[in-house]
Amino acid sequence: MKVSIIGAGNVGGLLALRLLEFNLGEIVLIDIAEGLAKGKALDLEDCSAVYKYNSRIKGSQNFEEIANSNIVIITAGFARKPGCYAKNF
Repeated sequence: MKVSIIGAGNVGGLLALRLLEFNLGEIVLIDIAEGLAKGKALDLEDCSAVYKYNSRIKGSQNFEEIANSNIVIITAGFARKPGCYAKNF
């Protein structure tokens, strides 16, 4: 199975770790920020010795990497900032 995650921030990175723990197959982490997805994927790959998962993970900026994915999950978005929460209506 191939699962692609668009957005390598806090939510995308944690989701990738959880999917790796379940040994679901190949995980592809995509982000437009240069090096973010690749770095996070390398960090998660290093965790395999501790978590004992066999799944593969790859990080990239190239959206063509999600081709032939069984599941695509979008976690991308802007982080919340102070003052942009809904006020009393």
